[in-house]
Order: sequence, then structure tokens, then C-alpha cells
Amino acid sequence: MNYKNIEALIELVTTLRGENGCPWDQKQTPQTMMVYLLEEAYELFDAIEKGTPEEVCEELGDVFFHIFFIARLFQEAGHFDIEDVARSITRKMIHRHPHVFGDATVNSDEEIRERWHKLKKKEKPGNRKSSALDSVPGKLPALIRAYRISERAARTGFDWENISEVMQKAEEEWGELKSELAVNHQENMAMELGDVLFTLTNVARFARIHPETALASSTQKFEKRFRHMEKTVSESGRDIDAASREEMDQLWEDAKQQT
Repeated sequence: MNYKNIEALIELVTTLRGENGCPWDQKQTPQTMMVYLLEEAYELFDAIEKGTPEEVCEELGDVFFHIFFIARLFQEAGHFDIEDVARSITRKMIHRHPHVFGDATVNSDEEIRERWHKLKKKEKPGNRKSSALDSVPGKLPALIRAYRISERAARTGFDWENISEVMQKAEEEWGELKSELAVNHQENMAMELGDVLFTLTNVARFARIHPETALASSTQKFEKRFRHMEKTVSESGRDIDAASREEMDQLWEDAKQQT
């Protein structure tokens, strides 16, 4: 592997932050950069979902740049540099894969996951958390956070026995939502809808489906079909909102056949 391009990227970031660099880059802090990193991560997510390898490569580069940039900021403050970051993550990954880099043996993906979490606990024995949920970042998008929160709680033994029990709970929550919709109390409706979504997140967990990727896929499918409807209507010289409900229903069925 040729590391010249990595070295060139490090030099680029150093130049941007240097005395004769870019005024905008010189003003940035870890706090300002984390917002941009989050945006770039979502763009990478989008590229992986529906982009070409070239788009994924480009978006990976954007994420890469922001990581190197943030590492440079901490280096300037005298804390660590990108070499420390690479060294630390390499050491950690080797430690957490004893079945690859050591003599340990595993028989299933679940066993790998369980070993992973046990090793994580051993890495920081003095950093005892007050809750099993403390390791879930508060800034995660709600759907991902719901999945992680339920996952962490389940790891303590607080969980349903099987997916049938979760499905039954989802049906109960759906019934409660319908009752609140009939009463039309906004706050209670919102709470019950949240309960439905949280329970469905647990259905996804039991089914070994990540709800974020499942929802992203369904949203993408809907978007593709709706755009097909818009295109069909536009070919007749109209906008989609000029179509009747009956026409839209037929257009939707046609779109389902075409996409």
C-alpha cells in the first residue's frame, strides 16, 4: 500500500491551518467541525445506500478529511495527533478480535458480539458507568438511539423472551394509539405513537434488522415511486397536485409495477 497520499493529506491540513493558510480553516474548532463531520457522515450513508462506488469514494474522502482536520486541531492543542489515533484504534481492534489475532475460538456471530462487549468492559475497569445505557450517545438520531437503548437494556436480561412477545406488545401499543387518536389529545397521541415506534424498533432487533436501514430502504422505494408518478403526470403538461386522488391511486399502482 502506498501511503504517500495519506502523507499528502496530512500536509494539506497542516497548510490550511498554517500561518499562510485559509482564514476559514484557521478559525475552526473541534466543536464547529463536528457538525460538518456529522453532515459528511450522512452524505456517505446516502452514497452507500444509492450511490456508485465513485460517489462512495468521494464521500469517504470528505469524512477522511474532517477526521484528519479534527485530529490536527487536537495536535495543535498538545493532546494527540493522527498517529496516536491510528495506533490507539489498531491496538483496540486487535484486542477485541482474539479469534483473529489470538488463540480464541468462536462459533457464532452472537458469541463474537458477547465477547466484544466483555472485552470493552475490561479495557476501562476504572471507568464504571452509573447505567448500562450511558454508552449510548445522546446526540444519536432518535431511531438509532432507540435501537441502541433497547439493545443495551436487553443485554442486562431485561427483554422479551421471543419475537412473538414483542409483536404482541406492538399490537397492544397500536391499540392504545388508536384509542388516543379517537380522543384526539395531541400530547397523548404523540406519546403513544412514540411507544409504537419504540416497540417496532425492538421487533427489528429481534428480527436482526436494523430499523434505520430498513426505514431508509422503504423511504427510498417510496421516493422512487413518487418521482415516477410526478414524471408521468408532467409528461401530460401538469403538476402532480393537479391530479385527482383516483388518478394518483392508479399512478401509484403503475409506479409499483415499473419500479
